[in-house]
Amino acid sequence: MPDPIFDSVFDPVFDLILRRGRLADGRRVDIAVDGGRIAAIAPRIDAAARQEMDCAGHLVTPPFVDAHFHLDSTLSAGRPRHNASGTLLEGIALWGEFKREMDEADLYDRAHRLCRIAIAQGNLAIRSHVDIGDPHLRAVRALLQLRADMRPWLQIQLVAFPQDGYLRNPAAPALLARALEMGVDVVGGIPHFERTAADGAASIAALCRIAAERGLPVDMHCDETDDPASRHVETLAAETVRFGLQGRVTGSHLTSMHSMDNAYADKLIALMAQAGLGVVANPLINISLQGRYDTYPKRRGMTRVRELRAAGLPVAFGHDCVMDPWYRLGSHDMLEVAAMGAHVGHLMGEADLRGCFDAVTGDAARVIGLDGYGLAVGRPADLVVLQAADPIEALRLRPARLAVLRAGRVIAATPPRVTTLDLDGVQVLDLADQGVDQGAGESRASA
Repeated sequence: MPDPIFDSVFDPVFDLILRRGRLADGRRVDIAVDGGRIAAIAPRIDAAARQEMDCAGHLVTPPFVDAHFHLDSTLSAGRPRHNASGTLLEGIALWGEFKREMDEADLYDRAHRLCRIAIAQGNLAIRSHVDIGDPHLRAVRALLQLRADMRPWLQIQLVAFPQDGYLRNPAAPALLARALEMGVDVVGGIPHFERTAADGAASIAALCRIAAERGLPVDMHCDETDDPASRHVETLAAETVRFGLQGRVTGSHLTSMHSMDNAYADKLIALMAQAGLGVVANPLINISLQGRYDTYPKRRGMTRVRELRAAGLPVAFGHDCVMDPWYRLGSHDMLEVAAMGAHVGHLMGEADLRGCFDAVTGDAARVIGLDGYGLAVGRPADLVVLQAADPIEALRLRPARLAVLRAGRVIAATPPRVTTLDLDGVQVLDLADQGVDQGAGESRASA
């Protein structure tokens, strides 16, 4: 049976042909684009095109996906002041101060700048949680406008996030309902921040009921703590089944799982799999904010990625924060996120490393429910050409995004990275080029 990814169509003129690209599995292909969609993928396409791009053996992949982010707080580090302790709770307190005086235009401008950074990094989809605690819903209004304005280049999903607790903040139920009526896409929650475990469970039930009634997905900050007794994802799995939301619910963070007893964790993962939950880990932020109560040894603070994957759950990685009250660093490079996930999760086997790449591409798209995602005939020609030979080398080098395409049009490009050293009169070219194309049995020049 022929491989379904290949199409032997030889139409006379395409809009664009990418020549000599390399797929994640090592196959070298030409990719034809017509009308903004992938028209053909084959070892060689003997056809003309209005434009051609020579990929020179570099990796061609679907775009990166950030499954968990906060556009409302991004690029706000230092306002009203920097997080002196670097802790989660101080970050929440700082955000509480800042958002009371937050300017809607400033929020839009910060988020818009982050979106431009994201596109340059090859990120064409972001699920962003938006704090609905402000009685004026300024963040919601600003990000709904941003979602519309960025639609030609970047897909944004918005999650109605009751940062101060759905039950803990008496105004949250009405504000969340208003945000959803305004067009926010996903129902969010933060059960571990409620005043009691019982309130946390009650908030999950209430929010899942709202999602079921409105036909919306759910994505909850869940068990973002070192406390092994924080077990709200168990309730989330149960309510998912109760309301028939299988395949539409995501648990984000789930860091308490790194502290749980193995016997309970094994039972819990089976329940999550039965409920069809998606999972998002945030490696950069999880390992920075968790383990703060430990002296030594210190817990790593990331959920059980390998075990969740082994049970068949899709696991995505998110960037979570860039230069905000919780995280002073970050460049919205999803390869940095994936590489950190590989290190902290001991995900260093061949399949593990490729899984980390999937966690910021295909698996992330699956978790947030992107339609039409992927490198296949008939799908939108949303592509990234990386200065690397394969996904593992991409994790290692975090290479230049040579071209970022949206609907077959190049919307961002970065020149190849080339460094020249002169050592005692002997020139050594391209320090980044240490990769070997083992599949073809030849050395590979990145530039």
